[in-house]
Amino acid sequence: MKMNRAVLAGIVLLLIENGVVPWLVPAAWSDRLVPHLTFILTLYVACFAGRHRAFLFGLGFGLLGDLLYYGNLIGPYGFGMGLIGYTAGLAFERSIPTLAAVIGLTAIGGLALNTIVYLIYRLFRLTQWSYGFAFYWYMVPSLLLEILAALVLYLPVRRFLFRQSASSGEEPRV
Repeated sequence: MKMNRAVLAGIVLLLIENGVVPWLVPAAWSDRLVPHLTFILTLYVACFAGRHRAFLFGLGFGLLGDLLYYGNLIGPYGFGMGLIGYTAGLAFERSIPTLAAVIGLTAIGGLALNTIVYLIYRLFRLTQWSYGFAFYWYMVPSLLLEILAALVLYLPVRRFLFRQSASSGEEPRV
């Protein structure tokens, strides 16, 4: 699989995530709804391209997201996306995931990413929220939006990655 198109898609999703989505979300919900579209693409790279590529993809786009948007601390999203991308690639190393598996992976991975970022922010005392409040106020609404985005992106990404694998002479992983 060539990663050039995946990286280009990641850049486009990063621009949509940071430039378009804030305009679409109402002002009262702007701090609650933050979909991580590049994280979803990282999970797709983990499922269809392997754990090492997903680790580098997640690390790179997580650090880029830390620099561009989140800004309080450089590294939590890079660390979390890289770690979860590697773990997801390890879990789906021997099989091609179904839609239900991808949605479950998105739910578990999104919750794990938000928990990692919360714990790092809590460690450095950048947040005073309790975990229960952060879960209710921030994690669940963002998680629901990420699951919806994963549903919308499933078929285009799957066709894109398999067509790319077949044209490059590589066999899809089974």
